[in-house]
Amino acid sequence: MIINQIYGGLGNQMFQYAAGRAASLRLNETMALDISFFESSSLHQGFELFRVFNIDTPLAGFEEISRVLGWQGFKYMRRIVARPEFKRIRKCSFIIEPSFNYWPGMRLVPGDCYLSGYWQSEKYFSDCVSIIRKDFAFKEPLGSLNEELLKKITQKNSVSLHVRRGDYVAYANTSVYACCSIGYYKKAVDYIAAQVKDPVFFVFSDDPDWVKANLKFEYDHFYVSHNKGTESYNDMRLMSRCDHHIIANSSFSWWGAWLNPCIDKIVIAPEAWFVNGTDASDLCPEAWIKL
Repeated sequence: MIINQIYGGLGNQMFQYAAGRAASLRLNETMALDISFFESSSLHQGFELFRVFNIDTPLAGFEEISRVLGWQGFKYMRRIVARPEFKRIRKCSFIIEPSFNYWPGMRLVPGDCYLSGYWQSEKYFSDCVSIIRKDFAFKEPLGSLNEELLKKITQKNSVSLHVRRGDYVAYANTSVYACCSIGYYKKAVDYIAAQVKDPVFFVFSDDPDWVKANLKFEYDHFYVSHNKGTESYNDMRLMSRCDHHIIANSSFSWWGAWLNPCIDKIVIAPEAWFVNGTDASDLCPEAWIKL
C-alpha cells in the first residue's frame, strides 16, 4: 500500500494526490490518503479533494500507517524522523521529498511506502495524465452566477489572469513567497495581446481592490472575486475553461491552467517562484512561457 500524506491548500493537495496516484498505478498498489494534518490545521479550506472532485480513495489511519512505518508510524515520531538529522534511522519505506525539484527516485519507491512531500512537477504523473484529468473532474454543478460567467468565458478569446496576494502579503510568507510584480503582469498581458486576437481577460484575485487600483488594462476584462470560502475552488474551475492563462506563483492557478486540455493554449508563468532561492525549474511544463 502507498500511503500519501496530504497537507496544504487545494493546489498542494492536488500535486500530492497526482504524484501518489501515478506511483500506485506504476506499482499496481492501492493508495490511501493520510489527512491527519488537517486535524490540527485550519489552513485555507481544510481537506478539499473529496468535496471538490469525484475521488473516492480510501483514507489511512494509524493501523495502515504503522503497518508500513512500524514504530515510526506514530504521528509525533513521524515529525521527528522526518527531520534531516534522523535520516539514518528513517525506514526506507518512509519517503521524504529530498528537494523541491523533480526527484527521479520516485519511480523506484517500494510498493509499501509512506510519501511525504509537495511533489510539485508534472513529471511525477506525466505517464498517466488522462487518469489524473479524470480524477480531477469537478463534482458539483456550477451555480447560476458562475454559469453566466462561464458563458462569457466560452464565447470569447478568454485569458485567465490570477493575482494572489492574501497570505503572500502576510509576514509569515514574505521570506518564501512574494507577490508577482506589476511588471510581470504587464509583460504577460502584452505577450498574450500580441498572440491572441481581441483577448478578453478574466481577472481572478483575493484582493480585487488592489488589482483595480494597480493593474490597468487596455483590453476587455472582467473581475472575478465572488467565489469565497468553501466555494473558492470554483475560481480554478473557471480558470480551466479559459483559452489561455497568466498564472501567479501559486499552485492554485497552476492547476487552473493545467486542467485546460487544449494543446494550443498559451500559459505564462513567473520565472521566479520563490524569493528564498529555491530552484523551481521543474515546476512548470516545458511548453509554458516563463517571464
